[in-house]
Amino acid sequence: MGYRFPWETMKKLIDGEKILYGDDHNKIIELKVYAHEFLDKLSSVYELDGRTGPYDLRSIFPEGAKIFSNPKPVVLMERLVSFCTGESDFILDLFAGSGTLCEAVFRLNSAMGSSRKVVSVQYPEEIDVSNSDGKAAARLCEKAGLRPFVAEISKERIRRAGQKVLEGECHDLWNRDVGFRVLKVDSSNMSDVYYRPDEVSQDELFGQVDSVKPDRTGEDLLFQVLIDWGVELTLPIDRETLHGKTVYSVDGNALIACFDTGVTDELVKEIAARAPLRAVFRDTSFARDADRINAEQLFRQLSPGTELKAI
Repeated sequence: MGYRFPWETMKKLIDGEKILYGDDHNKIIELKVYAHEFLDKLSSVYELDGRTGPYDLRSIFPEGAKIFSNPKPVVLMERLVSFCTGESDFILDLFAGSGTLCEAVFRLNSAMGSSRKVVSVQYPEEIDVSNSDGKAAARLCEKAGLRPFVAEISKERIRRAGQKVLEGECHDLWNRDVGFRVLKVDSSNMSDVYYRPDEVSQDELFGQVDSVKPDRTGEDLLFQVLIDWGVELTLPIDRETLHGKTVYSVDGNALIACFDTGVTDELVKEIAARAPLRAVFRDTSFARDADRINAEQLFRQLSPGTELKAI
């Protein structure tokens, strides 16, 4: 009978108590494998206390009882994300629910110094108060001043989870970014002005002067422009007042926008002097066509590389 391994290797295994012996000499020896040696490897079986998910949620919402049925454990999502994504990847969560995946990404970034980003999608589902979980969730929303929708709980959890991560021990290289933006799918900001001549009366012509729907804000218009131009929605946005008008700057000078009326030459000159890559105004920002043409000339002189648009 010989050894399964060279003697030097065999001696190390015996000394390290890594050998399993059979009942007699007829049984071939086997290697003893410890579970902790595979903690950094993905397995089809992962042992985890089933109460972990509810405990995670309760630590974020101590004022609420069980508000979700079987929420996913954060540590499980951390483990899956660490194996399935790179350190700067985007992660899409099509069913945000209680916001577990977003919290997991925060914690993973904090521990590894990575910069993963997550997009959480949640249908505007109203909380069902016909069961005990729904009633508890509705009471939580009332205490926290939230509207009784699943998405409102998701957003509040992300806020609290981010703050909790920042209060803990963080990797030195982590950028400590736990911010997020909330975007809602809506109809176009632009009015439907495409009619056949015989479908529009003389009285309705004045209603077609402004192509933007009357209930839309400057931020609404800004994000539509970002989408139209293919600019990342996660870029930093600054809002300031110049010459009495609200001006938005996206990522410094990647895009500068003003959607107020009564835009003056002085404001146009100041924006053009910053040499933005893109600049956008509203059609009604200019009182006359001549003012708009003059703005175009100012950009040609002061910042010829700027892509100019009016909506």
